[in-house]
Amino acid sequence: MSANHDIAKLDDLIVTTIDSVRGYETSAKHVEAGRFATMFAEMADERRAVVEALQAHSRALGGSPSDFGSAAATLHRAFEGLRHALGGGDEAIVKEVERGEDYLKEEYDRVLGDERTSPETLRVVRDCYQSVLLGHDRASRLKHEMEAAA
Repeated sequence: MSANHDIAKLDDLIVTTIDSVRGYETSAKHVEAGRFATMFAEMADERRAVVEALQAHSRALGGSPSDFGSAAATLHRAFEGLRHALGGGDEAIVKEVERGEDYLKEEYDRVLGDERTSPETLRVVRDCYQSVLLGHDRASRLKHEMEAAA
């Protein structure tokens, strides 16, 4: 259990969670249903709080956390904009949000299962994970509701 190991794990989660914030912001802009736009904006706000908590812990360990998401996520958002423009609509956006939530949850699960991560860092990650689980479940429920209504 070293601070460098914990910082590296936190940095991975920070970048991925920033990607989640940006994904929700993009989805809120492109979705047609106002209730989805509101929900996605709220989720972006919740994820910003998660990013801030992870960044604060990284700094406390001596890290210099990122303020930017990954290049791959930027490309993914551009692709989703294209998909929406080509007629994917709200259902396609919701499916992508849910897919992103699956990925984010897997990233947190991976860190939580890492035995080399300190108990203190795991506590912070577990606290942040609660937001991830809520967002994951909310997106999954929304996707399934849309599928049932179709």
